[in-house]
Amino acid sequence: MTDLLHTLPAFPTAPYTHLLPSLERRRVSTTDLLTLDAADVAKRAQLPVADVRRLAGDVLEALRKQLGVPDSRDGDGSLRKSGPELADKWAAISTLDPVLDVALGGGIPTGYVTEITGESGAGKTQVLLTLLLSAQLPPPHGLSRNALYISTEAPLPTSRLTGLLASHPILSSNPQKPSLSNILSISTADLESQDHILHYQVPVAISRHGVGLVVMDSVAANYRAEFAQNAGGRSATLARRSASLQRLGAHLRSLARTQNVAVVVANQVSDRFETTDTPSSSLAPTPLHPVEALTLDHQQRWFSGWGLPSSSNANLKTPALGHTWTLQLDARIALLKTAVYAAPRDGDDGGEQGGWTREMSLVFSPWSSPSVTRFEITRAGVRGTVDPPRASA
Repeated sequence: MTDLLHTLPAFPTAPYTHLLPSLERRRVSTTDLLTLDAADVAKRAQLPVADVRRLAGDVLEALRKQLGVPDSRDGDGSLRKSGPELADKWAAISTLDPVLDVALGGGIPTGYVTEITGESGAGKTQVLLTLLLSAQLPPPHGLSRNALYISTEAPLPTSRLTGLLASHPILSSNPQKPSLSNILSISTADLESQDHILHYQVPVAISRHGVGLVVMDSVAANYRAEFAQNAGGRSATLARRSASLQRLGAHLRSLARTQNVAVVVANQVSDRFETTDTPSSSLAPTPLHPVEALTLDHQQRWFSGWGLPSSSNANLKTPALGHTWTLQLDARIALLKTAVYAAPRDGDDGGEQGGWTREMSLVFSPWSSPSVTRFEITRAGVRGTVDPPRASA
């Protein structure tokens, strides 16, 4: 059962070491164990029925805990909850801007893995730093809990955090003023140390220091370095990377739900080139052949964040780590920027660049509908425009 640890990375296999080899030889998957009758599985693997039934029960219980589903034996097996019950459990970290909070459906909630992706200069760092500080505020702006920053590239920019503390009116005037000493910082230089930190140090830090927000900046850096060489062939490299990303996603989701923390990961992007004959700058919807509607070029605009008709950004990008990583996320927030050019002077071929237009796109999430909202970066953090968010679909 090689897929058992992919599905449940923290599952205790020690009590079942006498069962797993036989199940592996008979190609019994985790799905088979949970869906087939225990007697059939035991006969197929030539194992005692009682042991197989006990293993299946423990796997099912571990899945329930990972997903936050109560055991029906406890008398509260129903997934239905009333509005007040759900509202009481809702906890989110504010961006400290009412326009952006409305666009995000209330902020960044606990219990989910949220990705913030965008090109360099789009505003990822400013958003992350704001969340690190606002998480320390009492509700409704924060969680009254500390934050953990995991860096795979540059160290924590403390000078920018100090500037935010002094410039933002909510941060500087709140009686429970956030502090840099409440932000734990860990650096990881490679994938091996990253896995060790996430599996061993982070759970201890959450329980010992009262952490409510875990930020990873960025998720792609160590994977790009680790799998840059196609050792054993490109297909083998992609397979190993996909398996590693699935384990990472499963662990982060489990961490967010079991510890009730908000996990936010920053991600890089790369340029995307359309394979069709239609110019990439044309965002107007055009009739598609049924086969074209099934292509990745057409469909990825709804999960990548770039290429939607509701956005004014024509520079197509795609988040790093591919579709495998996208499937590990609960929510994706794309930060888009478009150059703004001044009107050309007499005799000039074109105008000079006069700045940037930035948009925050909630691409997908389980708590709010997609939207696109313009924002700007200031010394006091990020600030949304007064225009209401536009639906992205």
